[in-house]
Amino acid sequence: MKHSFLDQYSEGNSLIHRLDPRTKLITTLAFILVVVLTPASQWPAFALYFVMVATLIIISRVPILYVLKRSLVIIPFVVLIAIFIPFFKEGEVAGSYNIWFWEVTVTHSGIQVFLNILAKAWLSILSLILLTATTRFSHLLKGMEQLRLPRIMVMILSFMYRYIFVLVDEVMRMKQARDSRNLGGGRLRQIRTVGNMIGTLFIRSYERGERVYAAMMARGFDGQTRTLEKPVFGQRDLLFVVILGLVLASAIVLNLWYL
Repeated sequence: MKHSFLDQYSEGNSLIHRLDPRTKLITTLAFILVVVLTPASQWPAFALYFVMVATLIIISRVPILYVLKRSLVIIPFVVLIAIFIPFFKEGEVAGSYNIWFWEVTVTHSGIQVFLNILAKAWLSILSLILLTATTRFSHLLKGMEQLRLPRIMVMILSFMYRYIFVLVDEVMRMKQARDSRNLGGGRLRQIRTVGNMIGTLFIRSYERGERVYAAMMARGFDGQTRTLEKPVFGQRDLLFVVILGLVLASAIVLNLWYL
C-alpha cells in the first residue's frame, strides 16, 4: 500500500506549501466553522466559499482531478446519512409518492436542508484535502503540538498514520495466504475463516504494539514530535491569515445582514 495516502503532493513549492502548518490548521478550521454556521438559505455565501477554496487549490498546484476524486469518495457517506431528511422534514410538500403500501412526501424545506448538508460537507472536505495534500503529516503533527493540542491525541494520530499501512499490508498478506489455501467450502466455513483472520490480526497488532513501545522506550522517546525543519510563523503567514480572515468576516457580515 502507498505510504503517501494523505500527503502525496506535500513536496510542492507553492505559496500554500510554504505556509506554516499552524497557519493552515487555524485557517482551515476557521473556514469550516464559518461554512457550518452559514444559514441554509444563503447560497451566494456558499458560492463565495467555493470560489475561495478553488482559488487556493489552484494556487497550491495540487491536481484538480486528485482533489475531486478524494472529495467524491466521502459524498456517498454524507448522502447515506442525510438522504431521509427530505422525507421527514416538515414544511410545504414538494411531492408525494406511493412505495408499495406506504405514501411518502418530500418537502421543499427538507430538500433545502439536504442540499445544504451536501454543500457544507463538500466544502469542508475540499478544505481538509487541501490541508493534508500540501502539508507533510509530520509537520501537521508538529503544528498541532505547537498549538498546544493534547499530546496524547497527537501521539494517537501519529501512530495511527504510521502503522495503518503496516496493518493493511498484514491483512493483504493474510488474504493472499487464505486464497492460496482455499479449497472451497460453504459460507459458514468462509465466515469462520474471516473470523480467525480478524482474531489473528488483533493478536499480531497487540504484539507489534508491545515491541514498538519497548523499542521506543529503549531509545528515549518522550512523546514529542520531531522534524528536521522547524516551522516558523512569518510575515507571509500573517498576511495570509489577515486576508482570509477579512474574506470570512465579510461573508459573516453579509450573512447577518440578509438574515
